[in-house]
Amino acid sequence: MDTHKTFVVVGMSCAACSRAVERAVSRLPFVSAAAVNLATEKMFVSYDDSRGTEQQIRDAVTAAGFELKDFKEQAPGKAPTDRMAEYRKARRRFFLLLVFSLSLIYIAMGEMMGLPIPAAISHMNNYALNCYIQLLLCVIVMVIGRQFYIGGFKAILRGAPNMDSLVAVATGTAFIYSVYGMIAAFRSGEHTMLYYDSPAMIITLIMLGRLLETRQKGRTGDAIDRLYALAAPTALVEKNGSTVELPVEMVQSGDICLVKPGYKIPVDGEILEGETTVDESMLTGESMPVEKKAGDRVTGATVNGSGALRVRATAVGADSTLAGIIRIVEEASGSKAPIQKLADVIAGYFVPAAFGIALLAAVIWLIAGESFDFALKIFVSVLVISCPCSLGLATPTAIIVGTGVGARKGILFKNGETLQKCSGIDTVVFDKTGTLTVGRPEVTDIVPADGVTEDRLLQLAASAEYTSGHPLAEAIVTYAEDKGVALLPSSGLATVGGRGVTALVDGETIVAGNAAFMREQSVELGSLEAAASRLAAKAKTPMYFAAGRRPLGVIAVADRIKPDSAEAVSRLRALGVKTAIITGDNRQTAEAIAAEAGTDSVLYEVLPAGKAEEIAAMRQNGRSVAMVGDGINDAPALATADVGIAVGSGTDIAVSASDVVLIGSSLSAVPKAIRLSRAVLRNIKQNLLWAFCYNTLAIPIAAGLLYAFGGPLLSPVISAACMSLSSVTVVTNALRLNFIDLERK
Repeated sequence: MDTHKTFVVVGMSCAACSRAVERAVSRLPFVSAAAVNLATEKMFVSYDDSRGTEQQIRDAVTAAGFELKDFKEQAPGKAPTDRMAEYRKARRRFFLLLVFSLSLIYIAMGEMMGLPIPAAISHMNNYALNCYIQLLLCVIVMVIGRQFYIGGFKAILRGAPNMDSLVAVATGTAFIYSVYGMIAAFRSGEHTMLYYDSPAMIITLIMLGRLLETRQKGRTGDAIDRLYALAAPTALVEKNGSTVELPVEMVQSGDICLVKPGYKIPVDGEILEGETTVDESMLTGESMPVEKKAGDRVTGATVNGSGALRVRATAVGADSTLAGIIRIVEEASGSKAPIQKLADVIAGYFVPAAFGIALLAAVIWLIAGESFDFALKIFVSVLVISCPCSLGLATPTAIIVGTGVGARKGILFKNGETLQKCSGIDTVVFDKTGTLTVGRPEVTDIVPADGVTEDRLLQLAASAEYTSGHPLAEAIVTYAEDKGVALLPSSGLATVGGRGVTALVDGETIVAGNAAFMREQSVELGSLEAAASRLAAKAKTPMYFAAGRRPLGVIAVADRIKPDSAEAVSRLRALGVKTAIITGDNRQTAEAIAAEAGTDSVLYEVLPAGKAEEIAAMRQNGRSVAMVGDGINDAPALATADVGIAVGSGTDIAVSASDVVLIGSSLSAVPKAIRLSRAVLRNIKQNLLWAFCYNTLAIPIAAGLLYAFGGPLLSPVISAACMSLSSVTVVTNALRLNFIDLERK
């Protein structure tokens, strides 16, 4: 059977590394899918555990020159600390490098810069000792930065050179040449130019770039960290007749938790006692508090209002809603968008090409008559500047930030492919009941017949429908109870399928149903029929009531449109997106809802299977379609659409069949999802454009193109600074997505 697992890959430095790991694992015959994310340093693998083992995957990664560690899923409330630990370690290493590199620059170039140098170690007075000190300091720097040489030369031996290989060869060449020059100078007695400062400063600057990159990459995960931090750290739990405060991870399913006013609800559960309002904005993005009472469900990490609650825990730890959200966001942030494939292919060939270009440029300059020292500078500069790190980071950093922003707004993208697809949506199709509408019928109008009061009509109607169980009947009963109407004893309920009911109430036979049923019962409706027609034209369902053959009146019930549905449709139109309703309801009701919501079109009397067929037809006509639904009957259409968007309050089947999950019930998240996806894709294109332009322009300049026409020559040290800056620029640009305004119209 297929097994899906997440690993942490240790030792990757550039896109060539991630591609090497991905290629090594994908070649295993029992692996169906493998995706490596450079930004998160994670690998997602799907494999058949009946044909192969996890150890074989580990062996393949080891053979590729990297280390595989298990990914440990954190409990909500405990954000991962790996990123900060990595940053602190890199910072300590950088400061050591900086001290020794600056000391080397001081010893090597202090006299030329006019700085005071002790005579005993000066270049002019004691050349040999000065050289030995430079050699010693350079060796110390190279030992501190040994990761470049260990990883780089191993990659070369495997036939898969990477960024570390470029740095190792470039700095190693400069070092060996300097040692050779120093020995030759000692033999000849003539001072020669040494380049110990170049390897030292290159390594230091590249380490600075990695330090900044690590810091910025850590910030891309801040949104996920904030999700972890949402959970309540502790819970008040009833134990053995007393109340004890426990860490939230120790709460078990079935425990009774006490939630004080203003405190976070610690677990998913059911309210046993109390009434309150709950702020669910941190999970749903919806600002309005939700009223809760005994019997209602509550979600962990939401904030209790002014009422005290007793809550029975139903889902804790990894089974909680918050843990599920975090899991989806992390999986999505680690997945690849289709646009990344081209970048991965290019990065795979880039490093070998860089070696070839560097060598060719050096040879050309030697042929042109330049010195070996000059050619060496060219060789080192090209190798250092051509690292494809920015190319490898362009897509994943934007996806990480984008999915995190979406999660904060109650929008969960299940993978990077969905995030990209969503940007191209030009048609959004809404299910009606429970999606555009509340999904709960309510009484909207009471029209009594002549000589009958509203209260009497409501009393007799609710009494007759009390035991019916039909959703429309329950709406009438609930309305009567809310109004404080005293119900009368009823008996003899008889249901006539699809038409109505009869019941004995207060000694009279009460008839309830549609117009056809009333005519069967010889009830003269008179002016009530016209009133019922007007109500039906407004997407309301009219029900007639009579006592014997005497009409009592009409009660209309409707599933109200959600308050923000029309606004969501309007915002989609502003984005250039067409909208439609697809429903099994009759034409009159469907068109009335469509008019109220403002959709461009409506498809009515469509069976569940027909919904998927209609979506397929739209796609065949060249439309890029998103389907928004909440019910079991929507699942086929959600799966058929280019992007399936499930309202989080819907069924598990609808959610599992979708690509995007809206945590709340608000449809305002739909235009937000499209706006966010377009912003992410735009950001990715900016990053890729920068990466391509950087490498296209930087390599020829480093090879001496400008110098050939009288311009400046790019030194190896400047090349190192440019390379580091390119990666930091890409990550920083991705971070701008944190400030996107999804609320604007």
